[in-house]
Amino acid sequence: MSVLVIHDPGPLTTIQDLGRPGHLRVGIPESGPVDREAFVLANRLVGNDQGAAGLECTLTGPRVEFADERVVAVCGAEMPVTVNRAPAPGWQSLRVKAGDVVKLGAAATGVRAYLAVSGGIDTPAALGSRATYPRGQLGGLRGGGLRKGDRLPLGVATAGRPGRVRPDRIVDYSGPPEIMVVLGPQDDRFTERGIAAFLEGPYEMLPQSDRMGARLRGPWIEHTRGHDIISDGIPLGGIQVVGDGQPIVLLVDRQSTGGYTKIATVCSFDIGRVGQVKPGQRLRFRRVTVAEAHATLRARREHLDTAIEAIAAD
Repeated sequence: MSVLVIHDPGPLTTIQDLGRPGHLRVGIPESGPVDREAFVLANRLVGNDQGAAGLECTLTGPRVEFADERVVAVCGAEMPVTVNRAPAPGWQSLRVKAGDVVKLGAAATGVRAYLAVSGGIDTPAALGSRATYPRGQLGGLRGGGLRKGDRLPLGVATAGRPGRVRPDRIVDYSGPPEIMVVLGPQDDRFTERGIAAFLEGPYEMLPQSDRMGARLRGPWIEHTRGHDIISDGIPLGGIQVVGDGQPIVLLVDRQSTGGYTKIATVCSFDIGRVGQVKPGQRLRFRRVTVAEAHATLRARREHLDTAIEAIAAD
């Protein structure tokens, strides 16, 4: 069996696929990539099914060695890519040979990059998924981040056409994004002044943020009658506002229920953009209707499906 050898794992590199739905009722989140679109594009560039397991690399990527010929691609945060110390492009198919070493450096912009390998990573599935849920020590390899010396089994490589993401479809992570939200489910627990402050922003990403939640600091959000509610379900992108009047965006490793008021919910297509905001950078929220969110989701799916163009083979 072919393997991918981890020489340097970076600060947090985990195995992810598109997640394990259906287990929130027992407190297990879906997990999967924070930036789903970047993950899907990387898999498509190497000829994989879009849900094949790959690596999510945080702030600084790993250094890995290949045991046989593969096609790889790196999408997401702007981490410099090298193959045998020679610079290589991101957002594009790359062919590597046995013994080649690929390294992802520190992110210039963005937080998370995705390394896809043709054939996918073939670690055992847990509850139907290879996605790593570190807080629950579930999935991936040992349920946590990769370590130096790890050897990851790879699936059978499939033949795919060399491709790249169109330059106009590559996300610029350098500027402060405007994140679309739908108000609710507890927006009635906030004053008009509190909702106005939330929508005016901006909010700064704090270093305490992780795959569970993005903690923000900015204008104080005023409640009408306290921040506690009877615990209810937390959707992906739910924005809790706790007693200090500051928002927390709940992400892919979120808890299943919570007892804090939720002022709004981030639209699914903007979850990845929240997860690419570096600590110290800012973002703003923009209110949209459910109908507007659905229309934008359809447009974003079409955008994703037409993002890759063929390039000449080596």
